[in-house]
Amino acid sequence: MKNFILYMLLTLSFVVSAQEKDKTLPKANEEYAQKKFVDAEANFRISHSKFPKRTVAPYNLGNAIYKQNQIAEAKFAYATALANTKSRAQKHKIFHNLGNVFMKEKNYTNAVEAYKNALRNKPSDEETRYNYALAKKKLKENPPKDDKNKDKNKDKDKEKKDKEKKDKDKKDGEKDKKDDKGDKDKDKKNEKPKDEGKPKPNPSGISKQRTENLLDAVNNEEKKIQDKVNAQKVKGKPVQTEKDW
Repeated sequence: MKNFILYMLLTLSFVVSAQEKDKTLPKANEEYAQKKFVDAEANFRISHSKFPKRTVAPYNLGNAIYKQNQIAEAKFAYATALANTKSRAQKHKIFHNLGNVFMKEKNYTNAVEAYKNALRNKPSDEETRYNYALAKKKLKENPPKDDKNKDKNKDKDKEKKDKEKKDKDKKDGEKDKKDDKGDKDKDKKNEKPKDEGKPKPNPSGISKQRTENLLDAVNNEEKKIQDKVNAQKVKGKPVQTEKDW
């Protein structure tokens, strides 16, 4: 397979509403710039929980998760950002990055659609246009299984054999069903719970170690904020406002 390059648009968005400032977001952006992606992810999550209708935090969260090679998880963060935005510039970036995620997953059909949507919002972007062409090339080389039309080239002899096999399997199945009925009743008595002794899956899809790291990062940030608030109460000084990004 030939090597190929995907142009990434993991651009951080720094827009914060002047009406209600988010003090967690600038810190997360700074951590991202320093390649502290776990810490940045934790703060982006805190920011998103405080301002769930804003686009910036989930978009930057997707970038931080992508940088940790958690491709599937990044996809959901980008989808959240997409649902929150009406800006064509933001839509272009989100769709572009979604295209990159689908390319990583080798889902070339969705990658083509994502890049196409990105170009609809910014037709002049050459990096997106390159990735779009690459995705179409990969899709042509690796068509979905459903598009191969396997039955088109089957001759009559093979169809006849398939029908004969199907009829035979049906008869055998009816016979086996009767024979297995008594055995199933016996097995039920001695059957152990399916999940007994097996580790329960993590519904979030995040590994236990990564979850612990995120919780530690979130707890540390919340403690710092609380300590700062308590210190300011003791000193009696007003809290300085952050500059708008």
